[in-house]
Amino acid sequence: MVMQALKNPFVRSPTLDTVLMVEKTIEDRSGEYNRTELWKNLPKKVMWQTYLVILEYLENINKIAFDKNEKIAYIWNPQLAKKLRTRHEIKV
Repeated sequence: MVMQALKNPFVRSPTLDTVLMVEKTIEDRSGEYNRTELWKNLPKKVMWQTYLVILEYLENINKIAFDKNEKIAYIWNPQLAKKLRTRHEIKV
């Protein structure tokens, strides 16, 4: 997100509500839409630049991934993360 802001000083920072809305939509529609289709099907309108910042953020924290057809998939698995936290080899 910082890299995007350095490239374009006019990029808007998304609010938490907007990030959560996009994340929830991706989780509900995982694998159905590409970037543009998802953007057009969001419950509320979001500026394209802001939307791209959100996608970059979600990809950087490993919550989403893109397949070979550029479809967006939700890959975060909280049950697995909880299970991994209990392992002695992993310190959180």
